[in-house]
Amino acid sequence: MPAATPVDDAAVRAALSAARSATYVTAAGGDTVRAMQLYGWNARISAAFMLPAHFAEVTTRNAADDVLTAVYGPDWPWDTSFTGSLPSPQRGYRPREDLVLTRGRQQTTGKVIAELKFAFWQSLFTARHDNRLWAPHIASIFPYATAMPAASLRSRVYIDLDAIRLLRNRIAHHEPVITRNLLDDLNRMIDLVELRSQSTATWVRALEDVTQTIAERP
Repeated sequence: MPAATPVDDAAVRAALSAARSATYVTAAGGDTVRAMQLYGWNARISAAFMLPAHFAEVTTRNAADDVLTAVYGPDWPWDTSFTGSLPSPQRGYRPREDLVLTRGRQQTTGKVIAELKFAFWQSLFTARHDNRLWAPHIASIFPYATAMPAASLRSRVYIDLDAIRLLRNRIAHHEPVITRNLLDDLNRMIDLVELRSQSTATWVRALEDVTQTIAERP
């Protein structure tokens, strides 16, 4: 995705709104032309991150599916004991309700996996599931992880997923990511893939253009 300088930065700022443009004008020290270059770069880097984020999410949720299948069977979305093990807080995200609603719309486990929110998979990697899921199984689904206690590895995955989720949310809402440590974000994604599959991580490194886009920041 090539970089480009707007022909009329004032017109672009008007189209984007003064409030939205202000963050970039401030970051560019008042230089409105550079501000719009930075805005365009923010859009480019956001798009670039969708590729490694895709692999991080898909490989992690497939790893979790392996464990859920081992414990609850291939139809785990409809297993009542699993459903009952999920939290249902009064505020915030509710994994149990997400599962119940999703399985009500879908007829296969594969479809449920694809439709569940990113937050569902992150919520699985909490201490409440250690005895049932992670202590017996996490080493087998992440065979390339450095040797560590199951709870420590589970916590590491949770922290990485949380950072990825926050970045994905900013990208989805077209928010600035210019103040983040983007190389750290990229490394988290690829490292998470590598816990599961070194070959896949190698492929993602060859495919991604986040690194090059970071080098092209205005």
